[in-house]
Amino acid sequence: MTASEELIFLSLGGAGEIGMNLTLYGYRGEWLMIDCGITFADDRQPGLDVLMPDPGFIVERRDRLAGLVVTHGHEDHIGAIPYLWQRFRCPVYATPFARALLYEKLVEAGLQNEVAITEVPLSGRFTVGPFEIELITLTHSIPEPNAVVLRTPLGVVLHTGDWKLDPEPLVGPTADAAALRRLGGEGVLAMVCDSTNALRPGRSGSEADVRAALIDLIGRYEQRVAVACFASNVARLESIAAAGAAHDRNVALIGRSLWRIYKAARDAGYLQDVAPFLSEDEAGYLPRGKALLVCTGSQGEPRSALSRIAQGDHPHIVLEPGDAAIFSSRQIPGNERAIGRLQNRLAKAGVIVVTDSEHPIHVSGHPARDELIEMYQLVRPRIAIPVHGEARHLIAHAALARECQVPETVVAENGALVRLAPGPASVVGEVAVGRLALDGTQLRPLGSTALKSRQRMIHDGAAVATVVLDKAGQLLAAPKVTVRGVMDEAEEGAAEALGSAVGDAIGALSPAERRDDEAVREAARLAVRRSLKASYGKRPVTDIHIVRI
Repeated sequence: MTASEELIFLSLGGAGEIGMNLTLYGYRGEWLMIDCGITFADDRQPGLDVLMPDPGFIVERRDRLAGLVVTHGHEDHIGAIPYLWQRFRCPVYATPFARALLYEKLVEAGLQNEVAITEVPLSGRFTVGPFEIELITLTHSIPEPNAVVLRTPLGVVLHTGDWKLDPEPLVGPTADAAALRRLGGEGVLAMVCDSTNALRPGRSGSEADVRAALIDLIGRYEQRVAVACFASNVARLESIAAAGAAHDRNVALIGRSLWRIYKAARDAGYLQDVAPFLSEDEAGYLPRGKALLVCTGSQGEPRSALSRIAQGDHPHIVLEPGDAAIFSSRQIPGNERAIGRLQNRLAKAGVIVVTDSEHPIHVSGHPARDELIEMYQLVRPRIAIPVHGEARHLIAHAALARECQVPETVVAENGALVRLAPGPASVVGEVAVGRLALDGTQLRPLGSTALKSRQRMIHDGAAVATVVLDKAGQLLAAPKVTVRGVMDEAEEGAAEALGSAVGDAIGALSPAERRDDEAVREAARLAVRRSLKASYGKRPVTDIHIVRI
């Protein structure tokens, strides 16, 4: 798929959608992967939690996959590695904080002794296959976000990852504008860039402003205060700790993922000056006016700490009338209903609910339009390829790039093979893409028969009929039909009528057909479905068990 002197860009996830990032670059017959992330299922995928890109294209070429470079430690950039790495079996490169987070995930998967992670310093340079790699430090809502510079004889590509230009990120350095300006002077063939906030005017805001707002807001309450935020936002954890110190409150972490992030941050050298957080057990003994709780559950996740507290089934923590729950986070698209349910449950319990629509207690980790303009002024690429956005974000980003005098723009969603060089950038082919779902312990294609059947059962129910015949096809007992999700258990007469319908359908078959299991099975199946359609307007998933005696 890659001619010896062509430079190729290909997204298998994260282009035309937000999350689930997996990007490939091809040159001289070898491939480089950048990020390998997940997204979370919504109400359209009942019974599923985690989705990830189908890596089939690169799995078929894994002998030519030189390595995987991680831009930062968010789930939509590293979360699929424990599930998919055994299909790649390639080296992995990450800076210290992302490496610490990934290592813990690999321990949970039992892969810590198999996956070779090379730790790369901030601003590090290294070689992966035919690519000379340089990392450029940016800012985001997690420590150590890195843009990846790929140098080849055909030109330089800047893959930004997720970023913003925060003048006061609080944790970690500011964006390395000098390195970006130097790169722009060197000459950049293409920039593959974050589009999340391409429709938002102005700038994304600073974590320093959020800290000031949180300190002020928490000081207004006299009783227990819980703050829900993204666990990976280490600067936000530090800000909540600062608010606790300012108002003589003890700060506790409530939720396993918060402790995992805290440990990784400490191991990577962050939060060294923050007083140790209390455990949830210790927090339960604090006076109400002294407790400041950092909780998981900002997106309404049903098993999160804040959801359990709101339901009254947390073993240590209770929120009572007059306590406050502060949501220092944004609503991820698709989570609105879950968040609304959680906030309503808290409100009914007399808890004061505060969101970023009322106070400036959250800022995005992605660049708004003024920051995108500044990035284009620094880098001055010849080609702009928007990623990490839905179609409307990518189109708006491409239009903005043209306003910034970028000569070429390519809007390419997942599966589009884009030739960056030689010659003008263009889509030169398409590859198959899809999604895999974590279904219990199994990875399945999102369109698999098992998942399709489950969807159908949710909408139309399920029915099973058992038919007992002799070898000649004569019924030896009345057919038994069990139906789930269509009729109430009390409707025994309806179930008996279904059995009679099945018996009539089999009786109408010819002697030869009654000796044919498939003919009997199809007649019985149609009888069940037609009867339920006529009586209930449903066509359930129907199985027929045939017993020959």
